[in-house]
Amino acid sequence: MALTEWLLSAHERGNPDTRLDSRHPGNEAWSEGNEVRPLVHGATYFAELFDRIEATGRGDLILFTDWRGDADERLTGQPGSEVSAVLRRAVDRGVAVHGLVWRSHSGIDEFSHEENRRLGRKVDDRGGNVLLDMRVPPRGSHHQKMVVIRHADAPRRDVAYVGGIDLCHSRRDDARHRGDPQAQSMSEVYGVTPPWHDVQCAISGPAVYDAETVFRERWEDPAPLTRSRRRFRVDRDHVDVRAEPLPPQAPPPPAVPGGTHVVQLLRTYAGRHGRRAYPFARRGERSVARGYAKAFERARDLIYVEDQYLWSRAIADSFVESLQRDEGLHLVVVMPRWTDSDNPVSRLPQLLGRQRAMSRLAAAAPGRVAFYAPENSDGTPVYVHAKVCVVDDTWCSVGSDNFSRRSWTHDSELSAVVVDTAASDHSPYARRLRLTLAAEHLGCGVDGPGYPGDVSEIAHGDGDPGDDDDLARLMHDCPDAVGTFRAFADSAAALEEWHRGGRRGTRPPGRLRPLAPPRLNPLTMALAFPAYRWLHDPDGRPWHLRVRGRY
Repeated sequence: MALTEWLLSAHERGNPDTRLDSRHPGNEAWSEGNEVRPLVHGATYFAELFDRIEATGRGDLILFTDWRGDADERLTGQPGSEVSAVLRRAVDRGVAVHGLVWRSHSGIDEFSHEENRRLGRKVDDRGGNVLLDMRVPPRGSHHQKMVVIRHADAPRRDVAYVGGIDLCHSRRDDARHRGDPQAQSMSEVYGVTPPWHDVQCAISGPAVYDAETVFRERWEDPAPLTRSRRRFRVDRDHVDVRAEPLPPQAPPPPAVPGGTHVVQLLRTYAGRHGRRAYPFARRGERSVARGYAKAFERARDLIYVEDQYLWSRAIADSFVESLQRDEGLHLVVVMPRWTDSDNPVSRLPQLLGRQRAMSRLAAAAPGRVAFYAPENSDGTPVYVHAKVCVVDDTWCSVGSDNFSRRSWTHDSELSAVVVDTAASDHSPYARRLRLTLAAEHLGCGVDGPGYPGDVSEIAHGDGDPGDDDDLARLMHDCPDAVGTFRAFADSAAALEEWHRGGRRGTRPPGRLRPLAPPRLNPLTMALAFPAYRWLHDPDGRPWHLRVRGRY
């Protein structure tokens, strides 16, 4: 397959200020020779992250960005595995630890400025350097979720973690979806320990250097961490407010032997004005949106999406053109049944954004668009926080960005796109991840009613060529778009019928139930629209792009 047909060029990225692509040859904006392993579920990611940080030593480097960080979140569930304790021990061993955590909004429910400050203080007190970063547009946030580990004397062990999982409460769930015992407050429908579905990816090879460059560009921004003197004074009394110099950037790690994964990092940065402009993206960057647009132009069979949000007609229109162009194209979306909050100020605008997108898509391609929401074996809804998109088993994205105007234009976001060149007609990486996720949702590899076996090991293959064959046999109903679409529909219909019948008899093995667009009356929509449009889903594009409907 031609990489230029699927991946953005440096010119198409649309950001002449970044040095992210400066080491890539010609007009290329990607790295070759990598190995990428999807880590499905927070418990899987946290356990590996714990081991990798514990293995660092003097002269090594740990860099991380986060939207929310909880100092006391236990990476393995055991005492001593708290995020802050693990990072403090690394500092004690002589590891340079630097972090950029969104400062968050103060005094507003459902935000996390106190938690983020506590994490920063605990690491800073030990000699680390964690900054609370509020260099965002009004109503904006830093939403990137990344950890980079570089080894001074063993670059082959270098790794970057990119995806949707924050280092915080509620994320350490597994395939059983019983939730994280250290839970954050959410809507009552999710229970005391909300079930949580999420994905991160582990990158080895030259692309680690690219992830590090993303961090360094933000770290080296000379602008103040906040323009508010009050915020600065408050933060100064608790955490570091100055960025210490980073050690010189080491050369890229060597290519992974046999590494066939091509990695492209896509980002969102809002365009800011004057002294507030990001020096590495003076006019902003919207390569996340541009990357989706280019991949959707080539979509012919199946777009598979897992996402926390699906908001706005503008985002829906990015799919509609492809769906209407090719009548063989199908779209499957897995998303939460309920919003994360019961607060009407938050819930109703989110439902409005969802209604606008889902209704537009359903009308554009009847019979070829389907929405589903997962639940665990007790019938408790699973909160989908994953941000995954697989296009024709070729182009695959795992990142922090949601399908919303906010993620595509306004907040800082980071996504890792992978194209696997090991096969000529598809990307084995993309197909493996799609089938792995489908196996969980459809209840394949069942260890009990509604309990799929933990197939996360198959997700990255573990280097065993037989794993792809095993997964293909397990998921024999989902080899193509039509089969996948039908398998999801049949499984969800069976579970829905079981619920409608009073949950009598044996529970069907699947996890998914059909999800319809929300129904809101005209008055509710009118009242919810201002908060939706200006608070929940703002548009960070320059006006000349907004009026042209471009990114």
